[in-house]
Amino acid sequence: MTDSSSARLDTDAVASWLEQNMPGFSGPIEEAEKFDVGQSNPTYRVVTPSGRYVLRRKPQGVLLKSAHAVEREFRVQKALFETDVPVPRMHVLCEDDTVIGSAFYVMDEVPGRHFDDPRLPELPRENRRPVLDEMNRVLCAIHDVDLAATGLDDYGPGGNYYRRQIDRWTKQYRASETQHIEAMEELITWLDANVPADDGQRTLVHGDYRIDNMLFSHDGPRCAAVLDWELSTTGHPYADLAAVVMQWAMPPGAEGRGLAGVDRAAEGLMSDQEFIDAYCARRGIPGIDGFGFYLAFAFFRMGGILQGVLKRALDGNASNPERARKLGSFVPHFAEAGLKAAKTV
Repeated sequence: MTDSSSARLDTDAVASWLEQNMPGFSGPIEEAEKFDVGQSNPTYRVVTPSGRYVLRRKPQGVLLKSAHAVEREFRVQKALFETDVPVPRMHVLCEDDTVIGSAFYVMDEVPGRHFDDPRLPELPRENRRPVLDEMNRVLCAIHDVDLAATGLDDYGPGGNYYRRQIDRWTKQYRASETQHIEAMEELITWLDANVPADDGQRTLVHGDYRIDNMLFSHDGPRCAAVLDWELSTTGHPYADLAAVVMQWAMPPGAEGRGLAGVDRAAEGLMSDQEFIDAYCARRGIPGIDGFGFYLAFAFFRMGGILQGVLKRALDGNASNPERARKLGSFVPHFAEAGLKAAKTV
């Protein structure tokens, strides 16, 4: 979905820069529509005589350190193009803030279907499970990427991924904190004390893997592109897997975008365990011990992300302020769900 009324993009400046830096580009920009989904990096559909593209930029205003890393998004997708992980073709990255006030990159627009709701109500029952199974297959493809061959071996630091991530997101949460949330304090304390030993697994990690960050072909369940790589790094693969299960634990509908309370068998959907089992089978592992920790971490991390979304809304820097405030109201719920997951370890 797009929102042309909120497209605040200097199209003349963009077109001028692209004319000089993007082979094959020809202006002017005839249309620039801002997508109304996404809360982090403003994203636009750009229509020109030479083609249809997508431009993704950092938001304006004061940003948290290491946040909104469009440069990393560009790098990882460029590296993954023509691998088993479907991504758009990257064209150019502009790191000169003077052009439009922030860094941005341009990629091909990928045609495809976008699903906001994991219940997949727009599909016949028999077509739903294949889409979720394709989601599972692509997740395994991400985790099977050869880091050395793609030049991504230095894309993130080594060491214990969860130790690093808990420290990072605690700092990010503190920098965005707007109120005291006791459940979040308890969850941070529990995670800090229960980090599992490093088991040596180090893969590419998407960081925000869910169905609404994917595009699917119009004529079947094939994934056409995985989008929104802002939080990607190298790390532990179970973080992405737990993020899927975490999302499905949310209430169904436009806000939660989850599957809580849904009779999945009746609706032709995979259960959490079926998704985990399919993942383990594809990656050749016998099972996952202590999954409650990974799930608790996923709830904590998403709570930290949404706290940042709320802070940007209050500071006037959110891409979609009204939705940002609604999402920010979920932070206590994510913290409480994280504590519940911790008890299943």
